[in-house]
Amino acid sequence: MSSDFSTVFQDKKVFITGHTGFKGSWLTQWLLQLGASVTGYALSPSYENSLFQLLDLGSKINNIEADIRDIDVLKSALIDFRPDFIFHLAAQAIVSTSYKHPLDTISTNVLGTANILEGLRHLHHPCCTVLITSDKAYFNSEWVWGYRETDRLGGKDIYSGSKGAAELVIESYFSSFFSADKCIHKIATARAGNVIGGGDWAEDRLIPDIYRNWSNHTPVLIRSPSSTRPWQHVLEPLSGYLSLASSLYSSSKLHGQAFNFGPSFSENKTVIDVINSLFDRHSSLTSFSPYEIIDTVPFSESSLLKLNCDKALSCLSWQAKLSYDETIKYVSEWYESYLYDVASVSKITINQISEYMTYFSND
Repeated sequence: MSSDFSTVFQDKKVFITGHTGFKGSWLTQWLLQLGASVTGYALSPSYENSLFQLLDLGSKINNIEADIRDIDVLKSALIDFRPDFIFHLAAQAIVSTSYKHPLDTISTNVLGTANILEGLRHLHHPCCTVLITSDKAYFNSEWVWGYRETDRLGGKDIYSGSKGAAELVIESYFSSFFSADKCIHKIATARAGNVIGGGDWAEDRLIPDIYRNWSNHTPVLIRSPSSTRPWQHVLEPLSGYLSLASSLYSSSKLHGQAFNFGPSFSENKTVIDVINSLFDRHSSLTSFSPYEIIDTVPFSESSLLKLNCDKALSCLSWQAKLSYDETIKYVSEWYESYLYDVASVSKITINQISEYMTYFSND
């Protein structure tokens, strides 16, 4: 299958949950550039100057502000819109928040996913659905090799457990309601994590913490300098979600399957690597140390996490396009635009999407 989805979404109706968040805003903008008609379903943006607000997406789509846990409102929205595609991104996505609000995390991530599937069950219109969970859905044993889609799910912390539980809900709904040959719906699961890119202002995430501190000329405080993550620009997994949805639309072969989307293993960099790479790109930031290591670690964090994305390459012809240096370039240029010329944020976001799309047209 080809990963080129450039024409699939033209004039299609796409329903996105969590569209006011970081990843959801990028996906919404991208689908608009692809010519889709978008309905978004999410709570209002939780940060001032969110990407959703900076791109003025509320005026460009059918914007529904509601809780993913409200099954009646969600079901009515799906039935009224009759989408061709659904991308489910709505989630409580911050590990530290899951320690403060475990029940909210579980209800949002698990019940919210069940509600999408329940709403889909009552949608009498063919629809392709991509349900986004997380790389943290895997039970992390700190392996040096990457997790495959068939590896054990779960976790020792609330956030990981909620994502693993969401995967179990998806599997049970699929087997109970969507696996029959006559089913008009096609679903698949996407697992990715640690995305970076412009417009992320979440608390206790590396890139937002970096730029919040650096804009005040103070070092970023870090807990685990040697931890590695499958860092990737937000456009990388989003292209995977779009490729997966496109393949579901054209064929039933991938119905009910799960896919990892991540960078090549050579891109696994430490927290310190990312900080230093970004600091080197900002020549004006020379009057202070880029980071300060703190001893207090308020919650448990894994130190090593990798994904094996062979299945996405084999089944979708998908693989990460950006090198580590290109990823850092995209991130630094977006935040520099925001810090020094906020009016240009919309333009650079659109341009980065357009530039990234050339990687697919050149395949």
